[in-house]
Amino acid sequence: MEGSRSIEKAETIVVSVLKYDGREHRRWPARIAKTSGSLLVLDAVFDEEIEHELLGTISSGTISTEYYWLDRWYNVFRFSDSNQTLQNFYCNINQPPRFDGRVLSYIDLDIDVLVAPDFTYKILDVDDFEENARRYAYPDEVHANTRMALAELISLIETRAFPFN
Repeated sequence: MEGSRSIEKAETIVVSVLKYDGREHRRWPARIAKTSGSLLVLDAVFDEEIEHELLGTISSGTISTEYYWLDRWYNVFRFSDSNQTLQNFYCNINQPPRFDGRVLSYIDLDIDVLVAPDFTYKILDVDDFEENARRYAYPDEVHANTRMALAELISLIETRAFPFN
């Protein structure tokens, strides 16, 4: 992990989602639950009800377990209710995140995968990716890594591999 600070479990950090031009899109606090190699697992709780255009209403108290690999082009959010019952998984295709010990930030590349509790899934926002690829002139590396990340995520979902197990 970047930075030389030691990481304490349950330490609160900030997650910052950026667009390709560097603008911050959203941010929230989260607690470090676990680190293992390049994997950083965070826990967050929605402190207010949110209306999400794809997920509908996310109730206050919804638990988000967030899986970030500092060397992968995607992340996975596991949303569950206060009883730990799975509501869904929401996966983002993104450039590998950066973590300085206080802020975990990543560039969101728009393509998302919504996974239902029965592990059926939908690929979302491909049109947004294509529009932004033109707008920001994504290099070939971004296109290639996006395709590989989406294929890897689908394989993990279909085989029920971690963190979909």
